[in-house]
Amino acid sequence: MKIRKSVLSALVVGTLFASASAYPATTFIAGDVHPADYPTTAAIINMGKKLEAATQGRLTIKMFPNGQLGDENAELEKTRAGAIDIVRVSMSPVGGILPEVGVFNIPFTFRDPTHLQHVLDGPIGTELSGKITNSNLGVVHLGWMDAGSRSLITKKAIHNVAEFKGVKIRLQNNPIGLDAFKAMGANPVVLSVGDVFASLQTGVIDAAENNEPTFDSENYVVAGTKFYDKTEHMMVPEMFAFSKIKWAKLSKEDQALILKLSKEAQADERKLWADYTTKSIKRLQSQGVQFIEVDKKGFVGATTAVREKYGAQFGDLLKRIADTK
Repeated sequence: MKIRKSVLSALVVGTLFASASAYPATTFIAGDVHPADYPTTAAIINMGKKLEAATQGRLTIKMFPNGQLGDENAELEKTRAGAIDIVRVSMSPVGGILPEVGVFNIPFTFRDPTHLQHVLDGPIGTELSGKITNSNLGVVHLGWMDAGSRSLITKKAIHNVAEFKGVKIRLQNNPIGLDAFKAMGANPVVLSVGDVFASLQTGVIDAAENNEPTFDSENYVVAGTKFYDKTEHMMVPEMFAFSKIKWAKLSKEDQALILKLSKEAQADERKLWADYTTKSIKRLQSQGVQFIEVDKKGFVGATTAVREKYGAQFGDLLKRIADTK
């Protein structure tokens, strides 16, 4: 009997040792260009705490915020190579490799933020997620992150598309955006983001376009902009993903746990973003900024031809998005 117990004990110890060897303690490296308290970064940090608790410290996430691991393009390339495990990026660097995500760059694709979330949480979001994972991008798509909506930041109030005629607005050098704003009657001026503040101050431009937190953090109100005209012309989600090279080395159980916690991180980031935006709006209002509810139909109608021109490459995807309730 004693021999049998000794053998059994040895087998148990051996099994535990083998299990520990198969799944050693691992710290996943995560990167983001934003600071640690920014919604996207904070959501991944919170996810790391949950992962550590769920695995009794065996799996953890170490976040490198503030672009410590490079800009978005560099972080994505390092993730593809396996040097970074988890990354959060906008659609711009992804679009260069996977053209399908370009649908997010079409103006007025989404009616409002709720519509965007319904699309991402439904079959279309699942389909795009699968395409990202199955592409040669080299990452496993974990979830979507909210980046708000872009509206007009102006020196005079804009209530409708007629009042937008001739307004000099800063844009990136993007053909879709340039065509869209020309169609709305504006006069686009291509400038780097670093030149926006001075250009507003000196009158080189009359307006910019972005979300409320950027309006707040870039201090454009000091440069003479006192109105935020809610066109919500663009809503481009961001994504977070896992290196495919590193993903293949994980157990099925760990993969399932990370996917579960990623879904929770997506919901967490949405709440964090909502709170973050509310604080920015309050700060802007305290500085005298007025938030204008525009007649959006005129802007949407003016850009119909732009959506038809650039949306043709996506087949019926734009219609499916429009049909999503």
